[in-house]
Amino acid sequence: MRTWNTAFAVLALTLTALIPSTAGPAHAAGPPTLSGCATGQLCLWGKAEFKGKRQAFELSGIDIESCTALPAGTSAQSLANRTGRPVTTYQSAECGETGEFQTYSGDGVWLPQSPYQVRAFKVWEH
Repeated sequence: MRTWNTAFAVLALTLTALIPSTAGPAHAAGPPTLSGCATGQLCLWGKAEFKGKRQAFELSGIDIESCTALPAGTSAQSLANRTGRPVTTYQSAECGETGEFQTYSGDGVWLPQSPYQVRAFKVWEH
C-alpha cells in the first residue's frame, strides 16, 4: 500500500509540474528608462508614465528659487528630478500655494504620475 501511495504522490507532483501556471512569473517593477533626461535636468512629461512631450530644464536656464511657469497651454503629469536640488511643483501656473503643490528631493526622484496637473515649478538652492 505504501508503494502505491508513493507512486501516486510522485505522479501527482509530476503532472502538477507539467501544467502551466496562468499567473505567470512575478516581476519587480524597476525605475523607468528616462531616456533623454540627463543628469542636472528637471524633465517633465505631458502624460503619465513618462509619455507625451518631454520638456527639460537645466539650472543654467532658470532662476533658482523663482517661479518657472510651463509654456501657456501646457502641463505635465510625470517628472524626473535629476538637478541635485529640491524642486517644488505647482498646480497653479503662478506657483500659488492655494492649489496643490509638492516638493521632491534632488537625489534622482522620478514620479510616473503626479496627483495633479503640474503647471509651474521652483528649484531650491538646498
